[in-house]
Amino acid sequence: MKAAFDADYAIVGSGFGGSVSALRLSEKGYRVLVLEKGTRFAASDFPKSNWNVKRWLWLPSAGCRGIFKMTFLPHVTALSGVGVGGGSLVYANTLPVPGDEFFSATSWGDLADWKRELLPHYATAKRMLGATPVPFTTLPDEILREVGRDIGRESGWSSTDVAVYFGEPDVKVPDPFFGGEGPDRSGCTRCGGCMVGCRHDAKNTLDKNYLWLAEKRGAKVEADTEVLWVKPREGGGFAVTARTGRSLFPFLRKTLTISARNVVFSGGVLGTVELLLKLKERPDGLPQISDRLGDFVRTNSEVLMGVVTERRDVDLSEGIAIGSILQTDAHSHLEPVRYPAGSGFFRPLAMPHAPGDTVGTRLLNAGAMILKKPWATLKAAFVPDWAKYTMILLYMRTSEGTLRMKLGRGIRTLFRRGLTTGTGSGPQAKAWVPEATELARRVEKKLDGYAESLATETLLGIPTTAHILGGCCMGTSAATGVIDDKHRVFGYEGLYVIDGSAISANPGVNPSLTITALAERAMSLIPSPVASSST
Repeated sequence: MKAAFDADYAIVGSGFGGSVSALRLSEKGYRVLVLEKGTRFAASDFPKSNWNVKRWLWLPSAGCRGIFKMTFLPHVTALSGVGVGGGSLVYANTLPVPGDEFFSATSWGDLADWKRELLPHYATAKRMLGATPVPFTTLPDEILREVGRDIGRESGWSSTDVAVYFGEPDVKVPDPFFGGEGPDRSGCTRCGGCMVGCRHDAKNTLDKNYLWLAEKRGAKVEADTEVLWVKPREGGGFAVTARTGRSLFPFLRKTLTISARNVVFSGGVLGTVELLLKLKERPDGLPQISDRLGDFVRTNSEVLMGVVTERRDVDLSEGIAIGSILQTDAHSHLEPVRYPAGSGFFRPLAMPHAPGDTVGTRLLNAGAMILKKPWATLKAAFVPDWAKYTMILLYMRTSEGTLRMKLGRGIRTLFRRGLTTGTGSGPQAKAWVPEATELARRVEKKLDGYAESLATETLLGIPTTAHILGGCCMGTSAATGVIDDKHRVFGYEGLYVIDGSAISANPGVNPSLTITALAERAMSLIPSPVASSST
């Protein structure tokens, strides 16, 4: 007699990998259950600025159940998203395709002809996410274009393709993307609020496409439900233990166990890797997972900076999160980023942008900047509206360099073992890159500005990334990777990893479209069920 299952597929997380999986599996006829530790948001639930930390920040131990999470690790500060729709709720909407070197990288290039295989799935992903070129430019875009002209790279400037509905501002219309099958939408108001949550139903978050359609096809999405444990089940399949509820006190939340024939891990690097590391170290978990788990974590070699202008005749917060991109050379690019007016959460966390490989050098450079520009330093520290008068710069490179994630103790895990980092192979990510600093100085001059970085970068030299990737990379066997090229976990039939942790090379661009395309490909390889699969 075959064991009965609560679901054919339990999906842990509802971001780009989980949402794609939910729709495509539901379309094939499987019973799908999505478990998301974050909350389900309506447009009116999002905050107007990131000063509303209760609605914006994810810090459940303090009663904050928002969409934005900051994870402070010894070698990187990682920014990520939480909620039904995962990172799509907080990301900058930008949907670029990586360059050819990503597809042919030695870390995974021999596993498949990735460019050829993924191109049709990129096309599907763009259609599903509603990718469209930004139809306007703003002052930061024009400044970026001028910088490109100054360095002889004007042809490298272009508007971004973004997941936004550009209709009449704030005018609600029937679904314009899926022949009326999706939700009603409203036109973008250019408020700059993409990364605090779109309050206007203009941003094409996953709850408005993949997840929306999946639920219409029978998929169930359980919000406020955190998966604690996964183990093989006697008779086949897996037992998934989760804690559900929103109480500040874990013991007041309900614990439930679900049986699933298959499990898809889609909690992003910070969710999937930490959970799998815990499951690997105990015999009642998943001890056969590859020893490569946690290896090859990448950051896109990013540098984040802010240039605070002294001018008061401009508003840098108007537009969308990222409206343009400048390819500065074959391996790197620069993007202008914005938050909506009134969003000054990062102002007290900022210090002068001060390059240097040692804390002494960085402090000397910061001190020199303060002495050289004392008035500008004060004006930046007390700027009346940080988002309105700050042009955020996001610099990325394709160059390799990895970290290793593991379980241990640190500042954030003082009283319990949790996720921490160690050094990996290749050059390590830095909080500064000479080219990025030079570009920031050019922007300073054009904007009468003052360049800043997060205090964790200036004081500690710890880089910040909004695109943490890897940790469950692909290989030919468990000796070289955690999953195969079909996203199947080595050693456990029925387990999959489909999220940013499966990215096995440095894309050097915003990775959401690539995660979506990889998920589309992985789902295309799963056959439709036989009649008895749900028993």
